[in-house]
Amino acid sequence: MLSALSTRYAKALVDVVAAPGSGVDPAQVLTQLREVQELVAGSASLKGALLSPAVSPSRKRAVMAKLMAPMGVNAKVRNFVFVVIDHRRVGDLAAIIEGFEALLDQRLGFVSASVSSARELAAEQKAALEAQVARLAGRKARVKFTIDPALIAGIRIIVDEEMQFDGSLKGKLDNIFT
Repeated sequence: MLSALSTRYAKALVDVVAAPGSGVDPAQVLTQLREVQELVAGSASLKGALLSPAVSPSRKRAVMAKLMAPMGVNAKVRNFVFVVIDHRRVGDLAAIIEGFEALLDQRLGFVSASVSSARELAAEQKAALEAQVARLAGRKARVKFTIDPALIAGIRIIVDEEMQFDGSLKGKLDNIFT
Protein backbone atom coordinates (compact mmCIF):
# COMPACT_ATOMS: atom_id res chain seq x y z
CA MET A 1 0.00 0.00 0.00
CA LEU A 2 1.34 3.40 -0.95
CA SER A 3 1.64 6.21 1.53
CA ALA A 4 -0.37 9.38 1.07
CA LEU A 5 2.88 11.27 0.56
CA SER A 6 4.13 8.98 -2.21
CA THR A 7 0.73 9.13 -3.87
CA ARG A 8 0.77 12.94 -3.76
CA TYR A 9 4.13 13.15 -5.53
CA ALA A 10 3.09 10.46 -8.03
CA LYS A 11 -0.18 12.27 -8.80
CA ALA A 12 1.63 15.56 -9.37
CA LEU A 13 3.97 13.89 -11.84
CA VAL A 14 1.13 12.11 -13.64
CA ASP A 15 -0.71 15.45 -13.96
CA VAL A 16 2.36 17.01 -15.58
CA VAL A 17 3.23 14.08 -17.85
CA ALA A 18 -0.30 13.16 -18.97
CA ALA A 19 -1.42 16.75 -19.56
CA PRO A 20 -2.37 17.59 -23.13
CA GLY A 21 0.62 19.08 -24.92
CA SER A 22 3.14 17.89 -22.32
CA GLY A 23 5.37 16.72 -25.14
CA VAL A 24 6.58 13.62 -23.32
CA ASP A 25 5.77 9.95 -23.58
CA PRO A 26 4.53 8.70 -20.19
CA ALA A 27 6.05 5.25 -20.79
CA GLN A 28 9.44 6.87 -21.44
CA VAL A 29 9.11 8.89 -18.24
CA LEU A 30 8.43 5.69 -16.30
CA THR A 31 11.46 4.00 -17.87
CA GLN A 32 13.69 6.95 -17.07
CA LEU A 33 12.43 7.14 -13.49
CA ARG A 34 13.24 3.46 -13.03
CA GLU A 35 16.74 4.03 -14.45
CA VAL A 36 17.30 6.87 -11.99
CA GLN A 37 16.02 4.69 -9.14
CA GLU A 38 18.37 1.88 -10.18
CA LEU A 39 21.25 4.37 -10.29
CA VAL A 40 20.51 5.56 -6.76
CA ALA A 41 19.84 2.09 -5.36
CA GLY A 42 22.95 0.67 -7.05
CA SER A 43 25.37 2.93 -5.22
CA ALA A 44 25.41 2.97 -1.44
CA SER A 45 27.61 6.08 -1.37
CA LEU A 46 25.30 8.00 -3.74
CA LYS A 47 22.23 6.97 -1.80
CA GLY A 48 23.92 7.92 1.45
CA ALA A 49 24.86 11.35 0.10
CA LEU A 50 21.35 11.97 -1.22
CA LEU A 51 19.82 11.00 2.11
CA SER A 52 22.33 12.95 4.19
CA PRO A 53 21.20 16.28 5.63
CA ALA A 54 24.88 17.31 5.73
CA VAL A 55 25.01 17.57 1.93
CA SER A 56 23.29 20.67 0.57
CA PRO A 57 20.38 20.23 -1.83
CA SER A 58 22.22 22.26 -4.48
CA ARG A 59 25.18 19.88 -4.30
CA LYS A 60 22.85 16.86 -4.51
CA ARG A 61 21.16 18.36 -7.59
CA ALA A 62 24.53 19.05 -9.22
CA VAL A 63 25.70 15.46 -8.68
CA MET A 64 22.45 14.01 -9.97
CA ALA A 65 22.47 16.36 -12.99
CA LYS A 66 25.93 15.09 -13.95
CA LEU A 67 24.86 11.46 -13.48
CA MET A 68 21.59 11.86 -15.39
CA ALA A 69 23.07 13.79 -18.35
CA PRO A 70 24.61 10.77 -20.14
CA MET A 71 21.39 8.83 -19.53
CA GLY A 72 19.45 11.31 -21.68
CA VAL A 73 16.89 11.94 -18.96
CA ASN A 74 13.99 14.17 -20.01
CA ALA A 75 13.89 17.67 -18.49
CA LYS A 76 10.58 16.92 -16.73
CA VAL A 77 12.07 13.80 -15.13
CA ARG A 78 15.21 15.70 -14.14
CA ASN A 79 13.17 18.49 -12.57
CA PHE A 80 11.00 15.99 -10.74
CA VAL A 81 14.08 14.28 -9.31
CA PHE A 82 15.29 17.72 -8.18
CA VAL A 83 11.96 18.36 -6.41
CA VAL A 84 12.26 14.99 -4.68
CA ILE A 85 15.80 15.90 -3.59
CA ASP A 86 14.80 19.39 -2.41
CA HIS A 87 11.98 17.98 -0.30
CA ARG A 88 14.22 15.24 1.15
CA ARG A 89 12.10 12.41 -0.29
CA VAL A 90 14.83 10.39 -2.03
CA GLY A 91 14.10 7.52 0.35
CA ASP A 92 10.54 7.46 -0.99
CA LEU A 93 11.53 7.44 -4.67
CA ALA A 94 10.74 3.75 -5.24
CA ALA A 95 7.26 4.14 -3.72
CA ILE A 96 6.67 7.32 -5.72
CA ILE A 97 7.57 5.51 -8.94
CA GLU A 98 5.26 2.62 -8.02
CA GLY A 99 2.46 5.12 -7.39
CA PHE A 100 3.22 6.92 -10.64
CA GLU A 101 2.90 3.69 -12.59
CA ALA A 102 -0.38 2.76 -10.90
CA LEU A 103 -1.93 6.21 -11.39
CA LEU A 104 -0.72 6.41 -14.96
CA ASP A 105 -2.23 3.02 -15.76
CA GLN A 106 -5.48 4.12 -14.16
CA ARG A 107 -5.54 7.34 -16.19
CA LEU A 108 -4.77 5.46 -19.41
CA GLY A 109 -7.55 2.93 -18.71
CA PHE A 110 -5.46 -0.07 -17.70
CA VAL A 111 -6.24 -2.45 -14.90
CA SER A 112 -3.20 -3.74 -13.04
CA ALA A 113 -2.93 -7.35 -12.01
CA SER A 114 -0.32 -9.61 -10.52
CA VAL A 115 -0.15 -13.29 -11.33
CA SER A 116 1.86 -15.54 -9.04
CA SER A 117 2.59 -19.07 -10.15
CA ALA A 118 4.46 -21.95 -8.62
CA ARG A 119 6.72 -22.18 -11.67
CA GLU A 120 7.61 -20.12 -14.74
CA LEU A 121 4.73 -19.85 -17.19
CA ALA A 122 5.16 -20.23 -20.95
CA ALA A 123 4.69 -17.15 -23.12
CA GLU A 124 1.38 -18.42 -24.51
CA GLN A 125 0.11 -19.08 -20.98
CA LYS A 126 1.03 -15.53 -19.97
CA ALA A 127 -0.72 -14.11 -23.03
CA ALA A 128 -3.84 -16.18 -22.35
CA LEU A 129 -3.94 -15.09 -18.70
CA GLU A 130 -3.46 -11.45 -19.67
CA ALA A 131 -6.34 -11.70 -22.17
CA GLN A 132 -8.54 -13.41 -19.57
CA VAL A 133 -7.81 -10.76 -16.93
CA ALA A 134 -8.62 -8.01 -19.46
CA ARG A 135 -11.88 -9.76 -20.38
CA LEU A 136 -12.93 -10.19 -16.74
CA ALA A 137 -12.00 -6.62 -15.78
CA GLY A 138 -13.51 -5.09 -18.89
CA ARG A 139 -10.37 -2.99 -19.51
CA LYS A 140 -6.90 -3.42 -20.92
CA ALA A 141 -4.69 -5.27 -18.47
CA ARG A 142 -1.13 -4.68 -17.38
CA VAL A 143 -0.05 -7.93 -15.73
CA LYS A 144 3.08 -8.58 -13.66
CA PHE A 145 4.12 -12.20 -13.39
CA THR A 146 6.03 -13.57 -10.40
CA ILE A 147 7.09 -17.01 -9.25
CA ASP A 148 6.08 -18.13 -5.76
CA PRO A 149 7.14 -21.73 -4.99
CA ALA A 150 5.06 -21.63 -1.80
CA LEU A 151 1.93 -21.95 -3.97
CA ILE A 152 3.01 -25.58 -4.66
CA ALA A 153 0.99 -25.67 -7.92
CA GLY A 154 -1.47 -23.43 -9.75
CA ILE A 155 -1.76 -19.65 -9.81
CA ARG A 156 -3.02 -16.72 -7.76
CA ILE A 157 -4.31 -13.59 -9.52
CA ILE A 158 -4.86 -10.25 -7.82
CA VAL A 159 -6.57 -7.53 -9.87
CA ASP A 160 -6.26 -3.91 -8.68
CA GLU A 161 -5.71 -5.18 -5.12
CA GLU A 162 -9.47 -5.77 -4.96
CA MET A 163 -10.33 -8.99 -6.76
CA GLN A 164 -8.43 -12.14 -5.92
CA PHE A 165 -8.62 -15.48 -7.67
CA ASP A 166 -6.72 -18.24 -5.93
CA GLY A 167 -6.37 -21.42 -7.95
CA SER A 168 -3.24 -22.58 -6.15
CA LEU A 169 -2.84 -25.83 -4.29
CA LYS A 170 -1.69 -23.88 -1.23
CA GLY A 171 -4.91 -21.83 -1.34
CA LYS A 172 -7.04 -24.93 -1.58
CA LEU A 173 -5.18 -26.56 1.34
CA ASP A 174 -5.54 -23.38 3.40
CA ASN A 175 -9.32 -23.43 2.75
CA ILE A 176 -9.57 -27.04 3.86
CA PHE A 177 -7.72 -26.47 7.14
CA THR A 178 -9.28 -23.15 8.14
